Formats: sequence, structure tokens, C-alpha cells
Amino acid sequence: MRMPRRGLVIQARTRWLLVGLALLFSLVLLMYLLECAPQTDGNGSLPGVVGESMGKEYYQALLQEQEEHYQNRATSLKRQIAQLKQELQEMSDKLKSLQERKSPKVNGMNYQGTKEQTSNDLLEFLHSQIDKAEVSVGAKLPSEYGVIPFESFTSMKVFQLEMGLTRHPEEKPVRKDKRDELVEVIEAGLEVINNPDEEDGQDEDDGVGDRQLYSENDFIEGYYRTERDKGTQYELFYKKMDGMEYRHVTLFRPFGPLMKVKSETVDISRSIINVIVPLAGRTEAFAQFMQNFRDVCIHQDKRVHLTVVYFGQDGLSEVKSILESVARETDFHNYTLVSLNEEFNRGRGLDMGARAWEKGEVLMFFCDVDVYFTAEFLNSCRLNAEPGKKVFYPVVFSLYNPAIVYANQDIPPPVEQQLVHKKDSGFWRDFGFGMTCQYRTDFLTVGGFDLEVKGWGGEDVHLYRKYLHGELMVVRTPVPGLFHLWHEKHCADELTPEQYRMCIQSKAMNEASHSHLGMLVFREEIEAHLRKQAYRTNSEA
Repeated sequence: MRMPRRGLVIQARTRWLLVGLALLFSLVLLMYLLECAPQTDGNGSLPGVVGESMGKEYYQALLQEQEEHYQNRATSLKRQIAQLKQELQEMSDKLKSLQERKSPKVNGMNYQGTKEQTSNDLLEFLHSQIDKAEVSVGAKLPSEYGVIPFESFTSMKVFQLEMGLTRHPEEKPVRKDKRDELVEVIEAGLEVINNPDEEDGQDEDDGVGDRQLYSENDFIEGYYRTERDKGTQYELFYKKMDGMEYRHVTLFRPFGPLMKVKSETVDISRSIINVIVPLAGRTEAFAQFMQNFRDVCIHQDKRVHLTVVYFGQDGLSEVKSILESVARETDFHNYTLVSLNEEFNRGRGLDMGARAWEKGEVLMFFCDVDVYFTAEFLNSCRLNAEPGKKVFYPVVFSLYNPAIVYANQDIPPPVEQQLVHKKDSGFWRDFGFGMTCQYRTDFLTVGGFDLEVKGWGGEDVHLYRKYLHGELMVVRTPVPGLFHLWHEKHCADELTPEQYRMCIQSKAMNEASHSHLGMLVFREEIEAHLRKQAYRTNSEA
């Protein structure tokens, strides 16, 4: 009587599996219909550029971006349906295996056991790729050229360092595979957040109804980089519009499927940034800097301390007056003015600014008076620096000489309208390491700046190399909210030959784009051509 009972059990299991398959297939169809239905939410519009005219081209660009968004979403849904079909096939295979009385043997070994062993070996290899990659800990590198920089992206644009002569510093991904990759990564991060594992630290008592669900609209920014022999690392940040808490997800694609490395909640609501600015003279530039500081740090962020380290006596009273005026008008008193009666030395100034802080641990942003930053950058600073683990070295977008960029206009536009990422307006300053976010204890642990470096340049590279030779992870990526404003550069005769060469190189690169410099070089040839054209036209007339 045993055989009939076993047959009944198999039939019962078969019946339940068929019911499960039918329910799962119905769920797939329902999801597909819901996702493909047109959205009526008023928040679906795409952001435009500030100051852009609301003409026909503007709306065509909006429609094109909206169409690309839905195409990406449709591609994602097709991929999800394919995955679900694969799961259905796997369940069907399991059903067939239940109907078989015995599993076939291969060389005396159970075939299913061999398959499981192969799967375990593959997972072990993929995890070993994560351990080898620079994901959780930093790697000791010989020089600044050994760093693999990240590229940053939002849901619509990528900010990239490698441009050549055809690509742009900011652009929408042209290749379909790159668009699909970023869409997949953003959705994989959402899957990790909305369906957490026990290891993610979520409270088991929290049901789905109590847990806040995240969507694509909550994606803020991401970074990615590829180690050619290991895989691609992704750092993703999500935030609800009305909250201050960020969700940080790290993913790694070890030349195979995406694998979750970690998922955590990052609270930056109480993270104070000490902005340290060394200065000598240049009071007009400081007044412009304080206008940006007032708008971003005092009115928007409200979690910033300012430390100004001033060299010399000439202009000191004006700097004091500017600070006191801002304090009176905004009731802002979180600033420190350190006065040094000696020759300007950037490394010395930043070192003194770091040591002047007497309230324990703090996140520091080493800044220059010619730098313009946004409130979003300050949050990126907080998210990418971690005491004892990470330091943040953002790549600044350096603006060209506005007199050349906007030569066809009577006067250059206001600074706020010059802040665009275009090939003819500026470039990613990937050879500069002066702007950095790092914690005070990490700075003091590595020994700070080399104070023997005098004058212009070199001190920031020495500090950068100290971190590369240590255990901390260096996060190097272009960020859209950090700009270096153009200013006249003077290379002093007192500089060493190496410093003078670096200064001249920087001066040349800061002036204008390749095409604009070419127009200046060939100006006489162009003017001669225009004169010939005008003469020919008049002769024919």
C-alpha cells in the first residue's frame, strides 16, 4: 500500500504547485498592467534648466526626456517579466523532479548535488571578487595616478571625467546598454531598501505597512567605478523629499549579477561641517564668497561653521568688517577668524584652521575663496566622508575666463548663470586635490600638511598621497555642485621651477577651451578671410 500513498502525495504537491504557478502568473500580469498604466501624479514632470526659455525647443526636450524615461521603465519591466518567466520555468523543473521516483546518478554521484556544489563554488568566487576589490577598505597605492575615480550620476545624467574631444562633462548616456545598466542599478537599490534582509538591521517587528517604501523619485545621486579585473562598484543614495535621513546602498557587479554589499541608513541631520578658508588679500573675492556662503550655508543648510585663516595685516580690517556685517544681518555667529602675521602658505593656513577647532571631532571642508558650492554638495560631503574609513576628494568643475566664453555678449552674465557643465564653459579639474572633505581625527592621524612646502601648489598632493599610502578609502569623483570660479592667476618669480611649471600649466588650462583658444590663435587668419568675403560680396554687388 506504500506506492499508492506516495502517488497521492505527489499528486497533491503537483496540484498545489500548479495553483501557485497560476497565482504567480496572474500577479505578473497585474504588475505589468499597473506599471504600464499612465501616471496621473503631478510630480512626474522633469526638471528644466534655470533661466531656460519656455519655447518650443524646451517642451520638445521635456517630451524627449519623458519618452526616454518611459522607454527605460518599459525595458526594466520586460527584464523583470523575463526573470519571473525564468522562475516559473525553475518551478516547473522542480515539479518534474518531484514526479520522478529517483534522481539520476552521474558517476555514482547525485546530479542535483553536483549542481548545488557548482552553484556554491560560483557564489564563493563572486564573494571573493568583492573581498579583493576596494569596496569595504582602501588599498595602498603608489601615487595619485593609481586611484580609480568614480563617475557620478543622477536618474537622467552622468558626470564624467574621460571626455576626449567628442564627449561632454555632463550628458545623458547615449548607449542603450549604459542607460539600461544605470536603470537596473537604481531599481536593484530600491529592491534592497524596500525588501530588507535581517542583516540590514531592520526591526523584525516592522511590517510592510509600517515601513516607508522608496521609489525612483527618491533616488538622489550615485557613483560608480570599475576595477577591470574584479567588477563594478556602485554607491547609491536615496532620500524622501521631506526627510533628512538618507538610505545608502552599496552594490557590486563582479562581472556577473549584482550582489548586495551593504544597506544602511545614514543620518546627517546633526553633522556639522567646518569650512576652512585660507586667505591673503583678495577682499572682493571674499565678499563674493560670503554671498554664496550666506545663501547656501546660513539660509539653506544651517549646519556649518566657518573658519577664515588670514595672512598679513593688509585687508584684515575689511575681512573683519565683512564677517561682522553678515553676522549682524543674519544673526550668524558660528565663525572663527584666525590672524597670522606671516607670508601666505595654504597648507599652513588649513592646518591652523583644523587645529583651531576645540570641540572634538568634526567634518572639515578645505575650501578656497574662488570656490562656489551648493547645499547638495554639502550633503555629498557628509555622505562620502566617514571617520577612520573614508575621505572625500571631489573633482571640481573649473570655469574658463568669462571674457572669452561670453565674448559675443556685451558683458558676461551673472555668476549664477555661468554655472553650467559644458565643454566651452569649463572642465573637470582632475589634476587638483585642494578641495576635500575629511574628519579632523583622520587629518591629524596622517600628520596633516607638509608645512615645508612654500607658496603655490604641492601641499594638497602631499596630503592626498598620505591617504593613498594608508588604509583609508579615497572617494574621488566629479560632483555637479562644486565650481572653481575663474580669476586672474599670477605666477610669482619666487616659485621653484617645478611650482612655476605647474602654475603656468594651470593658468593655460584655466583660460579657455581648445576651440576658443584656437579661435584666438587664428584670429588674424579668420579676420583676413572675413575681409576677403566682404570684398568679394561688394564687388559682385
